[in-house]
Amino acid sequence: IGASVALLGADHQLKRLVARPEQPQELIARSSLANMPAALRASPMPRRLLLDGRSPARRTLLRHSTVQRRDGSVAPLNKLRGFIEIERKAPAPYRPAADRLADYAEINGPADQAELTRQSARCMDCGTPFCHTHTGCPISNVIPEFNQQVFDGEWRQAYSNLASTNNFPEFTGRVCPAPCEGACVAGLVDESVTIKSMEYSIIERAWSEGWVVAAPPARRSGKKVAVVGSGPAGLAAADELNKKYGHAVTVFERAERAGGLLTYGIPNMKLDKETVQRRVDLMEAEGISFVTGAEVDAAAISETVEGFDATVLAIGSTVPNNLPIPGRDLDGIVYAMEFLTRNQKALFANPPALLTTEVTPEVGLTSKYGGGFISAKGKHVVVIGGGDTGTDCIGTSLRHGCKSLINFELFPAPPDEQDKRGEASGNPWPLWPRIMRVDYGHEEASHRFGADPRTYSVLSKEFVSDGAGRVRAVKTVQVEVGPDGRFAEVEGSEREHPADLVILAMGFRHPEQEIVRALRLETDQRSNAKASTSDYKTSAPGVFAAGDCRRGQSLVVWAINEGRGVAKSVDAYLGGKGW
Repeated sequence: IGASVALLGADHQLKRLVARPEQPQELIARSSLANMPAALRASPMPRRLLLDGRSPARRTLLRHSTVQRRDGSVAPLNKLRGFIEIERKAPAPYRPAADRLADYAEINGPADQAELTRQSARCMDCGTPFCHTHTGCPISNVIPEFNQQVFDGEWRQAYSNLASTNNFPEFTGRVCPAPCEGACVAGLVDESVTIKSMEYSIIERAWSEGWVVAAPPARRSGKKVAVVGSGPAGLAAADELNKKYGHAVTVFERAERAGGLLTYGIPNMKLDKETVQRRVDLMEAEGISFVTGAEVDAAAISETVEGFDATVLAIGSTVPNNLPIPGRDLDGIVYAMEFLTRNQKALFANPPALLTTEVTPEVGLTSKYGGGFISAKGKHVVVIGGGDTGTDCIGTSLRHGCKSLINFELFPAPPDEQDKRGEASGNPWPLWPRIMRVDYGHEEASHRFGADPRTYSVLSKEFVSDGAGRVRAVKTVQVEVGPDGRFAEVEGSEREHPADLVILAMGFRHPEQEIVRALRLETDQRSNAKASTSDYKTSAPGVFAAGDCRRGQSLVVWAINEGRGVAKSVDAYLGGKGW
């Protein structure tokens, strides 16, 4: 009911105010200052307060800088009316698609400082900011406050604010889909505030200014904790256990570099690996030990558990969903993470390939999956499955120089706009909007081939052989959702698509089971380690689980949430006081 009232009220206010832009004097009269005594309101002091961004009255801030409003007129930048007068615009837009396709460098372009100020003015400083509730930010970033601090030019304070809730803003500022923006109150009747860009800009400013420095704990607890897995959940747990609670932390990672999914699963153009290493180096300087190239398997896990006072399992959800249709055993059909991991390992071995796609990163590397680099160059590529991973496979295939590219999605195309009242879709605000989005890979495919690569309501029926053991094509059929909610094949819609490389990007089932079985852990119905968010304890004494291995595949920001949560529980288990 409250959300419906907010929607109706905000909709009415926006239409009224956009239709009749007011002057600053009228703004004061209509604001909460109208309740001031008449003598005080008539004095020059309120106006001076309004012009002072660092005053208690800065919610009604009027800046001397000007901005073009929605109606085309130019006026002083007005914080109170920012969400009404200023249209959303990315302060740090992606580089042009043509430029991005020529290298593996990060897709983010430089931030426009003036635009950051304008966009921060769009934040409404809501009475109930849904952006940092459970429907918005899982780690409860205090978003209205750091938006205000960006507006006021208080960048160091904005960094301190952000770092108080988020261990790794440089990761979420790049790869998070920003559920906070889906829950933004301004998004009820207009486009949401550019929260993700603010976060990215704040943390990059902090690194460039030298504000992010090693801060080891002032005292040690004398307790030792092992963290198995160095993805976002493991890193967040280690960071909290070390810096906040003073425990000696050792992180075990089976790959050659720390970072897990951040290092090997997310392409370099989305998250530069120097950014990940920069944070790992800082954590090492704060006292955390990283042991890489260490497979903590069934034989080693018992010894690991016995050698530490507590153990945190943050091993991720790495068993992929398969597509067991005829022809699945043909060569040329690979899992998305296999494709992406081998590509990143090749880039590690051949750094010049980062700066141009003319240098092919084919160096015959092997990975934990076996085999070497998987090239899409000159091939007809079919990506089955969507989401972030599907988009990353699209972007990587394009940089390889694929001949053609198509992306199959089983479900119907989502709507262009959210039914914010949820009357028809069951997807009301402030839930994450299930709408059509164009991500970087889709934009790049459109630039290269002239059309969006996605095809919806497609069911793959068979992988066709070329007669020599390799895939040649994929047979598909269109489907539609029947009255009973089941998929039904559309008669006469069968089709054969050329395919030299098929990439399965259909998500993940559960964590690998070796450690789970070795420790005889209880599991849930999906074979995840069974543990409650109340304490993150597994059925094995002194063993905790967090991240995707406990909750199932999810977002990086949820992994950070769980890493922070499990660290608090481990500290309580060890008898700490959380100093």
